[in-house]
Amino acid sequence: MTCDVPASGETVWRSYGTRRRSTRTLRVRSSAVLVAATVLAVLVVPPLVQLDQQAVDLAAKLLRPSRAHPFGTDDLGRDLLLRCVYGLRVSLLVGVAAAVTATVVGTAVGATAGALGGWVDRGIMRVVDTVSSVPHLLLGIFIVAMFRPGVWPVIVSVALTHWVSTARIVRAEVLSLRSRPYIDAAVSGGASRWRVTVRHLLPAVLPQAALAAALMVPHAMWHESALSFLGLGLPTHMASLGTLIQGARGSLLAGQWWPTLFPGLFVIVPTLAIAGLAGAWRERINPRRRSELML
Repeated sequence: MTCDVPASGETVWRSYGTRRRSTRTLRVRSSAVLVAATVLAVLVVPPLVQLDQQAVDLAAKLLRPSRAHPFGTDDLGRDLLLRCVYGLRVSLLVGVAAAVTATVVGTAVGATAGALGGWVDRGIMRVVDTVSSVPHLLLGIFIVAMFRPGVWPVIVSVALTHWVSTARIVRAEVLSLRSRPYIDAAVSGGASRWRVTVRHLLPAVLPQAALAAALMVPHAMWHESALSFLGLGLPTHMASLGTLIQGARGSLLAGQWWPTLFPGLFVIVPTLAIAGLAGAWRERINPRRRSELML
């Protein structure tokens, strides 16, 4: 009777792969819990906390975190928890709306370039290169400056500065799909270029476009916070995580840490959680990445 003993190298790789999978599972579950907590906070906290987030109470300004005010108060005596939740609501609205808009624009542009090819493809890609050569924040400031302060100018600004990456991804997918046998069969059967694009190419690239939208949400939230920190886009009375951090700089220098810490956490934690879930989705639908994780 013989006993097969696995090689030591194989054992090491299997142990390494097990640790990678367990780490990935823990990351996905933690991200899912944080995203769920973010959504619940935005939906549940405003009705439960019977306070006006704009109510000024100078007698209660810069109070430390307590049972009455879990996150403390700001320099005008406003409840910081409620202000952070309302700011997170604005950031999520801007992030999701801008990501969806940018994905729709990028998918249309990329699919058109890849499907038509030739001089149309070259011309569109030169426009894409031109837009991507300008820093996003600089172009976003220029776009926001042309409108009155509000949420929708910020959404338009973020969307118009973030569609180029989706356009590149969709164009590359369409170019790879054009060489597939079923596309050649459809063209040989008399299908028009428009029909091939709508019936075959676009459905095939939708998963990649949806993934690009999911990955764009945290980036758009960071972009909105940066514009708000600079005092652009949103009205001064509207709660935004960027404006909360900007307004708390003087308090931080005076030793009051909570007006800066909690809005900063509301920016960092939800965006990292959304990025973690989107990254796990990318690893799942990308065979090469999945094979690397299974080593």
